[in-house]
Amino acid sequence: MAAFNACIMVGYVASAAVIGVNLESVEIETEGELDLRGFLGIDPSVKPGYDSIQYTVRMKGDGSPEQFRAIHENVVKTSPNYFNIARPVQVNSKVVIL
Repeated sequence: MAAFNACIMVGYVASAAVIGVNLESVEIETEGELDLRGFLGIDPSVKPGYDSIQYTVRMKGDGSPEQFRAIHENVVKTSPNYFNIARPVQVNSKVVIL
């Protein structure tokens, strides 16, 4: 969640700067339910991740409501972490023993 928030925070700030909107504040509140039985491997029938993630962005600055909506739409369209979380992405791993 922290990486997701950090990535989209950069997107909101950068998108606002590109269109000349000065931000006074940006707050991102993210939430989701995680069942620790899956994360800790206690119950193999419980998924180790989230079924859904919700977030709310609160922006304050000198932009119009339309500009703030455009900023939000741009972040959803261009954020790498938003993309990776919202869509299935192949992940490959290897372990190196030293």
